[in-house]
Amino acid sequence: MTRSDANTLGTEGLHIAVLDLDGTTTAELPAEGRPGAEAYRLTARAGGVYLFVGVRGTGVPPAGRVPDVSLDPGAICFYDANHPPLLDLPERCRLKVFLVTREELGLEDGDIRRVAAAPVARTSRLGTLLSPFLSELADTAVSAEPLVGELLARNAVNLLATLVAEQLGRTATGTPGGRSPLVARILRFIDEHLADADLSPETIAGAHHISVRYLHRLFQDEGTTVGRWIQRRRLEECRRDLVLGVRNRRTIASVAGRWGFLSATHFSRVFRAAYGMSPSEWRDTAGRRTTDGRNGPGARPHGR
Repeated sequence: MTRSDANTLGTEGLHIAVLDLDGTTTAELPAEGRPGAEAYRLTARAGGVYLFVGVRGTGVPPAGRVPDVSLDPGAICFYDANHPPLLDLPERCRLKVFLVTREELGLEDGDIRRVAAAPVARTSRLGTLLSPFLSELADTAVSAEPLVGELLARNAVNLLATLVAEQLGRTATGTPGGRSPLVARILRFIDEHLADADLSPETIAGAHHISVRYLHRLFQDEGTTVGRWIQRRRLEECRRDLVLGVRNRRTIASVAGRWGFLSATHFSRVFRAAYGMSPSEWRDTAGRRTTDGRNGPGARPHGR
């Protein structure tokens, strides 16, 4: 079956393709690999619209062969873009394909087989809601102005991440505060590398296979910037270390250096701006309270 690309949209973290199938040769899904000898088969007997979500950036192949799957029109089917399935579809039908990274969906390698083996039927609870919406979104996104298309693509990613979480029996985002799985992963990465003075938007984006521009947009949605978030977390760790430093006799410079501040002067300036007192004043307050037998200070950042 030959395929005619009706429209495509490529944006940060997501690629959408709307494909009209018409012919007699074998159809193939957009993928980063080729079907292997152990590829499973997706079969449909009725014409119509089918929604596919290709998961990019996967590692090892799924553990064990995914069972063959029978599809009905309107079904939402996930597949591993590195290890795609074989297709057996009617000669005339329309495919709407979302290629999205594993990180964006909050998927581990071991999750791929589970979601691939369980398409979301058009008649299911979530399918009734999401199938027509995603279908219309795909058509609109690929034909809209670039900015509108990008915003629609972002909504598509969030919907697909929610659908994955539901399929895997997780909470809507799998994280506190309603954050997307990708943002939660990035925040954990930052916490694990706070002591690295070279921690930067470039290193964070590279570690998560996204662009720096897209990383900044994610933090904009959080109401902050990458740099401000890193600085805030470093200050919080320094504040705790200064309390402990009363007993351990750590210098202010050593505490600042431990958490990635290269300049003690700069550290003192941003600490005062955040907490309304200098690091030495904070440490002295902690010392007095420790001497009095009380806990260290619990002041909040200045202005909060």
